[in-house]
Amino acid sequence: MNLTLAAALSLTPPASHETLTWGPCPQDLAAECAKVTVPLDYGDPAGRTIQIAISRVRASDAKHRRGVLLANPGGPGGPGLAFAASLSPAMKQVAAQYDLIGFDPRFIGDSTPITCGTGSGQVWQGSPGFERAGFEQAARQVRDIAKRCGARADVLPHATTRNVARDMDSIREALGEPKLSYYGVSYGADLGAVYTQLFPDRVDRFVLDSSTDPDATQYELFQRTGPRSEAGLDEWAAWTAKHGYGLGGTGAQVRATVTRLLERAAREPIRVGDATVDEHRLPLVLSQLIQQQDENDALARTVRDLVDAADGKKVTPDPALARMLQLLSMKGPVADRWMAGQLAVLCDDGGWPAGGWPRGQERYWHDIQRSRATQPVFGALANAITPCAYWPLRPRESGTRIGNRVPVLMVQARRDVNTVYDGALALHRKLAGSRLVTADLRAHGVYTRRAEGYEPSLCAERLVNSYLAGGPLPAKDVDCGKEDK
Repeated sequence: MNLTLAAALSLTPPASHETLTWGPCPQDLAAECAKVTVPLDYGDPAGRTIQIAISRVRASDAKHRRGVLLANPGGPGGPGLAFAASLSPAMKQVAAQYDLIGFDPRFIGDSTPITCGTGSGQVWQGSPGFERAGFEQAARQVRDIAKRCGARADVLPHATTRNVARDMDSIREALGEPKLSYYGVSYGADLGAVYTQLFPDRVDRFVLDSSTDPDATQYELFQRTGPRSEAGLDEWAAWTAKHGYGLGGTGAQVRATVTRLLERAAREPIRVGDATVDEHRLPLVLSQLIQQQDENDALARTVRDLVDAADGKKVTPDPALARMLQLLSMKGPVADRWMAGQLAVLCDDGGWPAGGWPRGQERYWHDIQRSRATQPVFGALANAITPCAYWPLRPRESGTRIGNRVPVLMVQARRDVNTVYDGALALHRKLAGSRLVTADLRAHGVYTRRAEGYEPSLCAERLVNSYLAGGPLPAKDVDCGKEDK
């Protein structure tokens, strides 16, 4: 059923008469878990249903309980059963005032998981920027994945951000709460913005961390990471040159070492233990570690290991590199479930063609070659061809146009390489009732830093916790730069 935008906006989760059955969580999670039954298609509420897995850590301060706080870790497609509880270190005493609710988004984790039957999660490997033959091979691989996902036309067109937001409201209803408080990071922040648009009267305390431009296509959002990642690499290279890793005495020399390493990986994949790092994988490894300034040392040690391995030396990979190699080698049903859910959101959101991704392969090759002059390391990754280029499934409804005055608190790192600062400013303008807290960091995720073992922005933590505890939004936007120094 194709819906007009006006009809789609009117869809509201049906009132829940469900009694939740709480029990132990999977993977020994220290919480209680249940499943909420929701429509596969909210336009057909009496039709087929799916189940959304949720977790709960009850408020320990019953006297000052504010309600429930739902949380999403981003992705898109990231499983989130454990995520809400992981915020406790940052929330401090405020955590006691909320039931912390985690959830796996539809078709992810324990929420009616699906696969495309590829047996592999290796989609986001980038596109080779050096040889046309390698690019053609990558195009064939993603075309095959898109074809396989096309066989799930009964389900995948319903894996949209709008439907995940509706699922959030179904969770609220099932929990018997009149309003919802929420924390979302990265894609989770964008998801929170969609909820404010669809259900403005049900918003209590919403915190959106590391968000994107709501008017940009998915392809444009990926492209915008390229220049910012190159700037982050420059910042890291200058730091590394001063700290004696033998990769170069100046930032320019360190960067040249990385560029040569990428060229060597393109000629011959670098063997590290049982794994290999080629021109597909190397930018992915670098892009993950460049996101956090606290990972400067880990990235320097990783590059040192890869240079030594390329020189034929026996290398025991640094733990950060070992984790990345393990992630990139992940295969099987778990990887396939994660991939299918992520692709469905990326390719279904934003209308047709799929998510604004160019159709076919030529535009990607052109953009990769064009980017090489100014983005020699990350250009091929930021412009990579994905299954969305061949996605055969049309979304059931249009995307969400953001524009409201719902009060929300936004948090953003100024030098975020993944969700760039200009994108947060664009969303801030659309959310006219929002206040923006800026942390002067190279980081992706500001409020989560303490939980991830990084040095927190005390300024941002204080402002978020004051707001979650019931305090007002800041009177104006806040720049935490001076306070955090």
